[in-house]
Amino acid sequence: MGDLPITRVRQSEDRQAAIRDAVRTATGIGFDRAPSRVARAADAGALFRFLSDPDIHAPIYNLPRPLTLESVAGFIDRKRQQREDGLGLLLLRFDPSGDIIGYSEIDVWPQWGAGDLGGALRKDQQGKRAGVDGARQTFSWMFETLKLELLVATGALDNIRTARLLDRLGFDRKGEITSTRADGSTRQSLVWEVSRSQWQAMSR
Repeated sequence: MGDLPITRVRQSEDRQAAIRDAVRTATGIGFDRAPSRVARAADAGALFRFLSDPDIHAPIYNLPRPLTLESVAGFIDRKRQQREDGLGLLLLRFDPSGDIIGYSEIDVWPQWGAGDLGGALRKDQQGKRAGVDGARQTFSWMFETLKLELLVATGALDNIRTARLLDRLGFDRKGEITSTRADGSTRQSLVWEVSRSQWQAMSR
């Protein structure tokens, strides 16, 4: 992810500090149904079960590989450390039975005022505008709560669902980068970006 963001505007030290503080104190996104919250160590089993579906984990390049309970626990721990550093978040959504219906992984570059969003929804939660509305609310939350100036998203070249979603939401295509997985393998990824001013103009 070192090639991201593509658009870089250096933020002041005060602005960087404000972004880090916002990340450290973020607790989740208040969706009307199944609000998200910060992942905890005790969530490793539920997250492992969720991610074990090949339709969920296969397209996501930055998940731990091999995917095991231990590697998922390590993933949660790394994201918890990132939150303490003001550099990232892992947010989970649960159904009434305690199973995970979706997650959001956020990486933040305070120096550029930018953040990257990844994640997935369980198949029975997709469709009926759930993905579009959830993504729109999450992106607005990232601008408002995390005080970011630029949002970034990536997708595999053949990930048509993600491409349609981001194009529909008004993100600009910025080109391609080579994304490196945790196991060292690589893939080509398309990159989209949208600025705070663009998002606010589209939201009026």
